[in-house]
Amino acid sequence: MSTIVIIPARLNSSRLSGKVLLDICGKPMVQHVFESAQKAKGIKAVYIATDSVEVQEACKQFTQNILMTKTTHESGTDRLAEAVNSLSCDNVINVQGDEPLIDPSLISQLALMLEDKTVTMVSAMHKIKRVDDLKSVNSVKVTVDKNSNALYFSRSIIPHDRDNWDRLLNDYEAIPNDLIFYKHIGIYGYKTSFLLKYSTLEQTYLEKLEKLEQLRVLENGFKIKMLSTDYVPVGVDIQEDLDEVRKIMKCQ
Repeated sequence: MSTIVIIPARLNSSRLSGKVLLDICGKPMVQHVFESAQKAKGIKAVYIATDSVEVQEACKQFTQNILMTKTTHESGTDRLAEAVNSLSCDNVINVQGDEPLIDPSLISQLALMLEDKTVTMVSAMHKIKRVDDLKSVNSVKVTVDKNSNALYFSRSIIPHDRDNWDRLLNDYEAIPNDLIFYKHIGIYGYKTSFLLKYSTLEQTYLEKLEKLEQLRVLENGFKIKMLSTDYVPVGVDIQEDLDEVRKIMKCQ
């Protein structure tokens, strides 16, 4: 099976203008994502999908694997589906363009999971350790079945600890070891045939309510196989995130 990585790279960002092209240690952010993805095992090629000529010109400095897409897409899935239509591959992994510290081994593990013929879509999660993170509506939670298939994604806290709820939320900073909550990591892998089908499905009630696109998959009766990992992403949404990444990468 052939697996590719596509990195959606929109220039516009409501909270941090032009973030995919912001400088990190002498390179635009998206270049760090691209180079990390290239290090992943089991990946045939890495592409950048954008609707911006400015992003296209910047990316030409380090790759010719650039796919121009429409400016009218309402979701990242639609952009991904248009991009993959021009390529030949069995599987595609969507890596966000604002995660310059993405771990190549995570991409490799998702690529391996997609080699299973019974798996149509994969994503990742890590254990939540702090109560503040658990409470945050910006922290998307996921709960899974015994086979690591996603049961539900929510901005609310799931599952609900009926017997110790108040104590958990009010008396602890760290989550007790006997309680398990997972935070969703926004990286996705698809069988190409499923991605194309998924992109044609209409938005669903829960998806629109929670503002979580992956719920469309579950509401239509399909499965998302989840990978539990120790990797904790450091995405860049605001200036403080960018400063933190530059500090981690020890930019001079």
